[in-house]
Amino acid sequence: YRLTLPRMRALGLDLGSKRIGVALSTSDGVLATPYEVVQRNGDRAREHRKIAELAAEAEAEVIVVGMPYHLDGRLSPNAKAALEEAEQLRDACGLPVETYDERLTTVTAARSLKEMNLNPAARRRAIDQVAAAVMLQAWLDHRRENTPNQDPLNQDLPDPDQPEQDQ
Repeated sequence: YRLTLPRMRALGLDLGSKRIGVALSTSDGVLATPYEVVQRNGDRAREHRKIAELAAEAEAEVIVVGMPYHLDGRLSPNAKAALEEAEQLRDACGLPVETYDERLTTVTAARSLKEMNLNPAARRRAIDQVAAAVMLQAWLDHRRENTPNQDPLNQDLPDPDQPEQDQ
């Protein structure tokens, strides 16, 4: 048995230098889908207001920012910039912001789009939001898989690892 996670709609972001890919989870936090692309325009505050609007419109409860680590797990310069931007997004959106590993999400997204037989122009238009969806789906799956096991039939039994408390 698994403990049921609280329902949570999440907005996933793939922060690129030219575009921000945006993905959205279903309201039950099970499935991520591509949602939108926010064009970078050099005005980060404006970009963050747009993301805040998207989050409010979708009733998102958390924002998940993809972290572009090096393949060996070290922080890349882009990952350091993503961490800084994640903090700015938290302040701008007023929502919790989490980070999650996005290594190889663009490669996975590109492969998926190619398998769909989209022409190169259509792939370029969709790649950022599909990469955001790949990252957000991984975050959702990780969240679900790492929920503690709990047997609902025994939930009122004392925890054998905890000392008994006098009542």
